Amino acid sequence: MKKWIKMLMVGMLITGLLVAVIGCKGEQQKAGDSTPKQKLVVGTEATFPPFEMIKDGEYTGFDMEIIRAIGENQGYDVEIKHLGFDALIPAVQSGNVDCVIAALSIDEERAEKVDFSQPYFNAGLIIAVKQGTTGIESTKDLQGKKIAAQVGTTGAEACRQIKAKDGKTEVRYFDSVGEAFMELEKGGVVAVVNDLPVTLDYIQTTGKDSVKMVGDVFNTDEQYGIAVKKGNSKLLSDINKGLDELKANGQYDQIYAKWFK
Repeated sequence: MKKWIKMLMVGMLITGLLVAVIGCKGEQQKAGDSTPKQKLVVGTEATFPPFEMIKDGEYTGFDMEIIRAIGENQGYDVEIKHLGFDALIPAVQSGNVDCVIAALSIDEERAEKVDFSQPYFNAGLIIAVKQGTTGIESTKDLQGKKIAAQVGTTGAEACRQIKAKDGKTEVRYFDSVGEAFMELEKGGVVAVVNDLPVTLDYIQTTGKDSVKMVGDVFNTDEQYGIAVKKGNSKLLSDINKGLDELKANGQYDQIYAKWFK
């Protein structure tokens, strides 16, 4: 009889321990219950300040903060990949990255290859020359001269159009806009055609007292968008929802004010 009671007590003890363990495990799962974030692999060309750049080993800039804020808002874990500008759209098409944010202008040619989010930034092009340069105020004044732009950009397209009007025009294309500005400063070209906010940032930092902007802003209808693979409606919807919410809650304005004072 005592043996039976002893076995019963041991059985009850084991059952109690199992219940306690299962209960604790359940409480732990409940306490830490969170759906794992889906990874969002984002392509960029990080040599285009103040939109994207690498500082102290980290990706930073207006675009980088915008896409991370969208990711946080929509439940994505954002991973940034640095690629050459010409490689960005092919990377989206192949699935190597999920989307691209890189001060990428929305135009018909690109829109045939990728789907764009709603515009998130109004840009425009400007001409930059060395301090002391005279006689250049418009794209017409660049005809027949040596000019530069970053490969694959709308600035590069503007240079091609200038050359089409005057075959004597020599256009030099660089992998980064910084290289184009360096060529300008050493006298290899007389002008750089580039996005206004990026040119302004260069003049206020690296090119201070050596480079100036001339003429009026052109291509003023140029807008930046975030590119996704054709047909990826779910991601496109999430990005647009994220942008809408950033604008509604004031976060977009805060990021803008930080980078464009």
